[in-house]
Amino acid sequence: MNLKKWVIFTVLTLLLSILAACSEDSNDAADTNDSATETTENGEKVLNFTNKVNIATMDPSIATDEASFNFLAATTEGLYRLDENAKITEGIATGHEISEDGLTWTFTLREDATWGNGDPVTAHDFVYAWRRAVNPDTGSEYGPYMMNNVIKNATKVSSGELPVEKLGVKADGDYTLVVNLENPTPYFESLTTFGTFFPLNQEFVEEQGDKFATSSDTVLANGPYTLENWESTSDSWELVKNDNYWDADAVKMDKLKFKVVKDPQTAVDLYESGTMDRINLSADLVDKYSTHEDYVVSPDTFVYFIKFNQTTSEALANRNIRAAISRAFNKQALVDEILNNGSIVANGLVPKNFTPLPESGEDFREVSGDLVTYDLEKAKKLWEKGLEELGTDTIELELLTGDDKTTKTMVEYLANQLSTNLPGLEINLKQVPKEQRLDLDTKMDYQLQVSRWGPDFLDPFTFMNLWTTKSGNNMMGYSNPKYDKLVKETATTLATDNVARYENFLKAEKILFEDAAIAPIYQSSRAQLISPKVKGIHVNPFGATYEYKWADVAE
Repeated sequence: MNLKKWVIFTVLTLLLSILAACSEDSNDAADTNDSATETTENGEKVLNFTNKVNIATMDPSIATDEASFNFLAATTEGLYRLDENAKITEGIATGHEISEDGLTWTFTLREDATWGNGDPVTAHDFVYAWRRAVNPDTGSEYGPYMMNNVIKNATKVSSGELPVEKLGVKADGDYTLVVNLENPTPYFESLTTFGTFFPLNQEFVEEQGDKFATSSDTVLANGPYTLENWESTSDSWELVKNDNYWDADAVKMDKLKFKVVKDPQTAVDLYESGTMDRINLSADLVDKYSTHEDYVVSPDTFVYFIKFNQTTSEALANRNIRAAISRAFNKQALVDEILNNGSIVANGLVPKNFTPLPESGEDFREVSGDLVTYDLEKAKKLWEKGLEELGTDTIELELLTGDDKTTKTMVEYLANQLSTNLPGLEINLKQVPKEQRLDLDTKMDYQLQVSRWGPDFLDPFTFMNLWTTKSGNNMMGYSNPKYDKLVKETATTLATDNVARYENFLKAEKILFEDAAIAPIYQSSRAQLISPKVKGIHVNPFGATYEYKWADVAE
């Protein structure tokens, strides 16, 4: 099927699904008496938002996805957070000092911060949380990913070679936290804004046991909001102003309500009925609403890609097969005709307009260039070579994806492109809820997977460290000692030489695509309808996508 026919078929399918969605969800809209920005009998200020997925977890040691980190950031506060201008500002820490050699960071904590149960937030809470994140028994992916080769002994602790007590973090009294690093880490301050580094109240966590962070009753807030009416399977929940938060005067909203809406047309219906204040638009709805006065396009730094699990498929263990798949789908048509929301083609890993080179100021992506592009002729040659090496003329692969409608349309396009352009390839789609996809990824129980990554801090290392051999986020059997060495050096021997660090990043990224480790698809933007009543909600360039602390309603 050629692209034009495929798009026509997709549009007809979407129109049918839209009619069905309107029918199925009309009762929901009719039963909602709340206006978008409602004023309750008590005079509370409330905003209503859709969320594409459920919250997978509220455990900062276990969280790996955007939704979880968004709501962790709204309810829990670390040493620092990002302010309205995405600059690092005070959280539980009021300041810090760095030793001359850059290896010891001493944080002074405020004494007026409390947990929801009235306990003070202390340095001991950070020590416990960070140790828990790298404890092999916890099973955290992000703990080792964020802390290994950064905090002293984290790598050996996470591998079980040393006890957690040897991690380079300690409390000097209740309100002084001392952190020892393996190497000078210029971006360490920005790391402390991220969810994995949030504190935990040890007594509360241990009291909850296996139930910890599975419902509103089993989480404890110390941030701007508390999470209410939530369980791990909930399709709706609320952020309620935390009156016990040390900076509660800065929190203007009484309540933020969230509802999982996977169907874009249903979301639009809710917005137009005045039930929602912010929704995401799918590609088929962008043209209709691009002239709407509430239409907003926000570029971001998430990069989408296909992961190749080399451990579950003989075909995917073949470099030529992976390289062929990487080049066999038209990315420009995908972003223009399927997504249609301002997203751009990705031909590498580190996103465009994310970080400049230290001396020249040139954008990393521009300097590194296009490392893997749509090239059908080259793809077919690589495919034929791979088939010959495998001694077969047919390959059947399963593509694991999320289950929202935008993703469904995209992966149907990808499957069609791959099976059409690579003779003998059959792609079967496996669409599951996000929480299940993340679980299958952790277990490495997939062959192909559409995934994405957004930066956790402002440095290429946040992307490049993903694919080192022992990374907790690798989960696809990729390993290249030369790549590992280049990336490791940026955090160790070259830690204080930023120019040399970036040279290593550039070399490592080229190796990644010479190996065809992943297939980049696109760098996303989000097309939304946002009520003009909404103000003070900021989109962060790294870490949690949204900052809700300063949310407010325009007068």
